[in-house]
Amino acid sequence: MADYKGLLDKIGVKYDADLLTKVAKGLGPSIYNKDASTVAATDQTELDRVKNNFLIKKLGLSDGPALDDAIAGVVNQIGTSERNKYRAVFYYLLTKKFGKESVYN
Repeated sequence: MADYKGLLDKIGVKYDADLLTKVAKGLGPSIYNKDASTVAATDQTELDRVKNNFLIKKLGLSDGPALDDAIAGVVNQIGTSERNKYRAVFYYLLTKKFGKESVYN
């Protein structure tokens, strides 16, 4: 959790620690796997996986260009030069962007 909070502090995002914890718990043990714990922002297959498995299935959003725009926005918000785009932070930012905090309540 310290890494996630550090990244959010670094990019200047005021965060809800409770929601961040819930998002991280929702990812299960995958957050402890080095490869699965981050989002490969330059891999289109990975970004499609984020869209389909998280935005559409988990958050219940409808497919469309707004989802791709939101993903690109989060990549830019975290920064293209930031190597560690932690999945928990990525998903947290998307959850906030779409106002879907209720999914974690």
